[in-house]
Amino acid sequence: MDLALLRTFVTVHRAGSFTRAAALLGLSQPAVTSQIRTLERQLGRPLFLRQARGVTPTTIGDELAHKAAPHLDALVEITETGLDDESSVRTLHLAGPPEFTAERALPALAELTGEGGHGLALRASFGTAEEVLDGLAAGHHDLAITTVRPRGALLTATPLCDEEHVLIAAPGRVDPIHAEKPYGAEAAALEGLPVVEVHESLPFVSRYWASVFDSRPAAAGAVIVPDLRAVLACVTAGAGLAVLPRYLCVAALDRGDVVELHRPPVPPLRTYVLVVRTGTLATPLIARAHDWLLRAAADWC
Repeated sequence: MDLALLRTFVTVHRAGSFTRAAALLGLSQPAVTSQIRTLERQLGRPLFLRQARGVTPTTIGDELAHKAAPHLDALVEITETGLDDESSVRTLHLAGPPEFTAERALPALAELTGEGGHGLALRASFGTAEEVLDGLAAGHHDLAITTVRPRGALLTATPLCDEEHVLIAAPGRVDPIHAEKPYGAEAAALEGLPVVEVHESLPFVSRYWASVFDSRPAAAGAVIVPDLRAVLACVTAGAGLAVLPRYLCVAALDRGDVVELHRPPVPPLRTYVLVVRTGTLATPLIARAHDWLLRAAADWC
């Protein structure tokens, strides 16, 4: 049996779509369809049920994928690592949100590129959750960090860490909210205050208000800038209040540049996940970086 046909079959099985599999393989969609039909003729059995959106494997298709995928992954590992594992520099491509990737993931992975880094080079790109997951699915990245769990079998997600969100402002901009205030008074005390955010929809502030105050923020954005580090700089300068991940503003809180306005009993959290294409953890380079990030994240919570 032609290994190229099996490789195409496994890719379609994981992608759940001829079109997405074609993008991963660098082939045209008709070429992928033709290869799957050839394999089905050779086996005398249908491997996929064609649907309006993608394909669903038959029982025979699932059985073949279960048997073939580990062996194909092992062959990919051999071709990617080469016979002399110590002689060449291999590049890891990472994608994620700019702030978390810059402040957390890249410093951790940079340790792997230094002394004893085993020939690792690192390339990073930033983007939205949709952008990094699409890029990972298309084979542009090896690892992706996101707060959105991917659907389908093509991508595999592992919980990485939680980030706590805090409500902050510059000292003197607004008085901290005290716990003894009656329910509902906390949010009312903040109405009309300018808000600094990353988008007009106020995603961080709206999520905080819904979780903590069970309401929607009344104020509009005074400053909108698509980078949380810039949001912190504007808040420090007195532009208004903001909701930020604690890891990003903890140093500013310690210095007194900003103050925490409210400490709810249960702070809002957001979970990051580490995502790979299914099967690629058989590649030592990706597996090592994946494990390194998971261990580093134990100190981020």
